[in-house]
Parts: sequence; C-alpha cells; structure tokens
Amino acid sequence: MIQNTPILQRRDMIHCALCYDAPCSASCPHMNPAELLKDIWFDDEQGACARLPQENPCTNCDAPCEQACVRSGQVDIRKLVCRLYKEVLPQCETPLPDNEDRLRTELCGIPLENPFLLSSSVVASTYDMCARAFEAGWAGAAFKTICSFEIHEASPRFSAIIGADGSMIGFKNVEQLSDHSVQENMEIFRRLKENYPKKFILASIMGKDEEEWGTLAHLCEENGADAVELNFSCPNMMDEGLGSDIGQVPELVERFTRAAKKACKIPVLAKLTPNVESMAPAAEAAVRGGADGIAAINTIKSIMGINLHTYVSAPSVRGMSAVGGYSGNAVKPIALRFIGELGHDPLLYGKHISGMGGVETWRDALEFILLGADSIQVTTAVMQYGYRIIDELKEGLNLYLTEKGFRNVAEAKGLVLEAVSESSDALPRDSILYPTFHREKCIGCGRCVISCMDGGHQAISMNQKRQPVLDAKKCVGCHLCVLVCPSRAIRAGRKRVHKKKD
Repeated sequence: MIQNTPILQRRDMIHCALCYDAPCSASCPHMNPAELLKDIWFDDEQGACARLPQENPCTNCDAPCEQACVRSGQVDIRKLVCRLYKEVLPQCETPLPDNEDRLRTELCGIPLENPFLLSSSVVASTYDMCARAFEAGWAGAAFKTICSFEIHEASPRFSAIIGADGSMIGFKNVEQLSDHSVQENMEIFRRLKENYPKKFILASIMGKDEEEWGTLAHLCEENGADAVELNFSCPNMMDEGLGSDIGQVPELVERFTRAAKKACKIPVLAKLTPNVESMAPAAEAAVRGGADGIAAINTIKSIMGINLHTYVSAPSVRGMSAVGGYSGNAVKPIALRFIGELGHDPLLYGKHISGMGGVETWRDALEFILLGADSIQVTTAVMQYGYRIIDELKEGLNLYLTEKGFRNVAEAKGLVLEAVSESSDALPRDSILYPTFHREKCIGCGRCVISCMDGGHQAISMNQKRQPVLDAKKCVGCHLCVLVCPSRAIRAGRKRVHKKKD
C-alpha cells in the first residue's frame, strides 16, 4: 500500500492545529480523532486505518469533534475519517507489524532500538527533556554541544518562514551551545545512563584547541556517553577557530579529530558543515584523523525575514540581527545532496553516516537511508511538533520495511546511490514522457495553461469546456504542469522514444 504520494495529505486538513490534549478526541466516544489527524499529517495514513473501529462511527454522527475543535468548522474531521474508510483502508494489504525488530540497528557496533536520534540542540539539552524523549520512543540523543565557553544567549533567537498551512517551512536560529557547565552536563549523562541504560547518548563537544577536544571527549566517555560527536559545523560560533570555521578547513578537522580519538576509546563522529562546495575533503580528513563516522548536515548560514520598515532581519535583538543557521524541511534537498556525496565516496566505505536536515516524516528519513545514512537525527520537526512524532517515524518506516521484505534498516541503505549522478550529463535524453490529464479530478482552473504558457513550452491550451488540451508537437515532457496542478489531476502518461538519426 506504500505509495509515492499518500492518498490523504496535509492539504486535506490544512487548518488542523495538531493540538496538545486535543479537545476533538476528548469529545469523541468512539475513537481518537487527534491521533488519526496526526497520522495523516505525518504520512502514516495506513497507521491511522489500523486505529479505526471496525464500523465507521462517523456515518450517523453529528460530529461533536468538529464542534469541540479549537478551529470549529474549519477541520472536516468526519469527512477525513470517512475517506480513510473509503479510499485508504481498501488498499491496506499489509497489516501493521506487531513488533519493531526490523528497526533495530547499530551505531558503530553499539545497538540502537531504532535509527532515530534527537540531534544536538535545545531538544536534547536537559535531563528531563532527554528522559521524556526516551520514554516516548526515541533511540537516543545527541546532547546539546558541551563546551567550556561562557554562553549567553540572545533573545529572541529564532525566526521562520511559514507555509500556507501555518507550519514552518524553514527555520533560522542564532542559538549557541549548552549553557550548562561541563560538570553539570556530566551529571546529566550519569543520570541518563543509570536510568536509561539501553538508550544511546551521543555527546556533542566543541573545544578551543587539541587539548580541550581531547579532555572533553575523555570526560564524556568517563561519564557514560556511548559515542562522541565533534561539532565542526555550528554557524553561530563565529570566533576564529570555532564552529563551521573548523569544518571548512580539512587540516583542522583531521587534527582535532585525532586529538579526540586519542583521548577516548568510544566511537567518534565528525559533524560537518554544509557551508562548503564539497563535504568530501573534510569527511576524508576526519577519517584520516580516526573518525568512526560522519554526521551531516548542520544548519546552513542564512539571512531571512528582513523588516521593510526597521531594515533589520529576523530575529531582531534590540535592533540588531546576525547570520544564523537555517534548518527545517526546506533544507532537506541540500542535506540529501551531501549525504549522497558521502555515500558515493569510496574512502568513507564502512564508516557510519548519521544523516539529518529537514526530516519530518518517515518518508524523509527513508530518503536519507536510501542515500547511505545509517541513523537519522531530528531537531526542527521536534521543536515544532514535539517528541510525539517518533510514533509515526517508527510506524511508517517499519511498515515500509515489512512491505518491501527488508529484514532490517541496513538492507535499505544506499539503494538509490547507483541511480544518482553528480552531473545531469549522465541523464538519458532520448525520450519524452508526456503528461496525461485525469478529467474526473480536473477542476478547470487553468493553472497548467498559465504555467506552460509563461514558464514552459506553450503546449497546453483550454477548450470550451474548461479542460486542458495538450499539443504533443510542442510538449517537451518537463512536467511543470504536473507540479503546479492544485487538484493533482495531471500525471505521467505515455512515453515517446526519439528515433536515432542515421
């Protein structure tokens, strides 16, 4: 049943606020509509179907859930549930797995319950936060970067690009490192390892020189960390020789990796910056320094949200702003590009790759795995939606692995790499894949005509019935029309192969 495009999508419930302690569920005596809506939002519609009562209780219901909704009248819960019964449930051929054994994996030989970790950030910055995440089902956490510097954060320190559904498409932060002392963080490690011995603690660290990198790595090992992540990539530590300044200089990456690796016996990962043309030089330098793996990507240097009256970009801190780190679902294509680069690099063969950058759903995570990632780290989606997204991450990936017949996550690793080239010159250019119009879904808006006329090859016109008509002689098969159609009424159709010239 796993499809490239889910039947129900976020656009079908665009006004849902994904509430805390949702009143829609409190008002429904038959099921948990809030959980079903969350499943749809995070591409786990088959999981939603598994939670449906055998008979549809919405058929003769006056929908108290919709009346109780914080946006009463704006979320058609009853219609969505009925569509689950009518459109999705009949296609659910594979039952949800009754265990999570397929999700078990490892990080440099150390077992993980599943491939999902919190990435080093505010979402993994205290004992209580990590404990709640572990209880929710996350396999581990990369703790917020530990350092000996004195940290004083700016306020405010976040800004965002908001999509049509109200969610954050892109997210900027000017946040720095852990503001707890090294001793306080070591105490947190000890408590976490004592109370959650099977959870993975990845200690993110940043030093000023070789001695400090080594000292911090050794301390983390002594106090229960399972592995160390070297933060060579924070864009908000701008002093010379810190953060992304290191990740842009392979010689420094190699030197500091060697210092950390020499000081501890646990695995060491180098977290690299995307603020480079190519990540391979720094990754290979880390491996020469003894790194057991690579973590990527960290956030991208950015400026956003310029106020047209005050002439200050966001976030504005007493009339000033700064370049900050950009994350969220918008950066996923860039992150995937770097993961693919690392996956293709023969000098990194056998090294653990921990992928991150824009992961919100299990489909996002799977794309990283198919390009060579072994584990997945998440921050921005957790900041927006909470630790609870782990349910859909695990359930969706587990079902996919089951349907495809994979025994574990590792069997899916890197399967896309052969089909991805660093250059578009490798693409076949001897055929045209024409679009086809599905009249039953077409609403006659003409968006395809506008886009093809002004951004394509003038191959689509509108007939008297407000139906799009294709001129195959002009169409080049670019599929711009497929992408802009608001009702998803245009899909790939027949293919024409060019005849070879004598």
